[in-house]
Amino acid sequence: MASPTPHRFPFDDDDRPSGSVRPLSQADLAAILAHLGDDPDELLAGTGADRAVVAVRVRASVGGPGGSAQARWRRLRAAEWAAWTRTLPWRVAVILGVGAGGGVLGSLLAPRLGLVVGGLAVFVAGWGLRFQPGPDAIAWRRGAVGERRTARLLEPLERHGWVVLHDLSVPGSRANLDHLVIGPGGVFVIDSKQYRGGLQLDSAGRLWHGGYPLTPALRAVSFEADRAAQVLPDPGVAVVPIVAVHGVQVPWGKVVNDGVPVVSGRRLPSLLRELPAVLGPERIAALADQARIRFHAAA
Repeated sequence: MASPTPHRFPFDDDDRPSGSVRPLSQADLAAILAHLGDDPDELLAGTGADRAVVAVRVRASVGGPGGSAQARWRRLRAAEWAAWTRTLPWRVAVILGVGAGGGVLGSLLAPRLGLVVGGLAVFVAGWGLRFQPGPDAIAWRRGAVGERRTARLLEPLERHGWVVLHDLSVPGSRANLDHLVIGPGGVFVIDSKQYRGGLQLDSAGRLWHGGYPLTPALRAVSFEADRAAQVLPDPGVAVVPIVAVHGVQVPWGKVVNDGVPVVSGRRLPSLLRELPAVLGPERIAALADQARIRFHAAA
């Protein structure tokens, strides 16, 4: 299988997804009015194109943001809690033993210090042996938080003709899309990351989080975008991968690494809205309808 063509962002003329903005025919208008229905929140809006086009707000979502990550966090935490409870007898024995030893040591120092030192020893030992979720479970919980933050930031785009779907599984694949965004600027698969610490670029231009390269994550979202493009019915539409980062600063606010834009989550909505219009409203609605049919909720 040929390797996927690298994506660039914003688009160069040769890389821009195909599509057009054209005057509406009577058939187009009828189709748009059918989407509008009686909902007053479905507005007619303009885009960044030279002339206004009709933006249809399509309300619907296949999955909830962060749903599968949250479910994975709960399953891992439940398994770890069950394993922890099986060790509870020896933990209690250790805590009581440490408390007794602390009480004896305190009594040797001063008769009245036995209870105080013993109590402190029990507290310290209990705190050290308390239940704590493992790093894998915590990573899934942070991932769910990042997806929900991205979803809140993307929600206002729906008033400007964009459709945002969350937490999708790709049929026939293990790929999971955090967010699928379809709008005037094109079609995007957005992967959310909730990090601590910072991001750094090395001398070779590779992006790192702490001691870990982001290369595997960038390849994963590129793979997800390629699989999403295969599922969508329109081969003329390019699906562009983006990584939205929360909790840390992205160098220069946006950096392209391995052909994948990595952007600060806060900048993501404005970056999407500033893209030139390449899809008309009827094409956006058709792609969104097909996406809701062909993708499934991952949770």
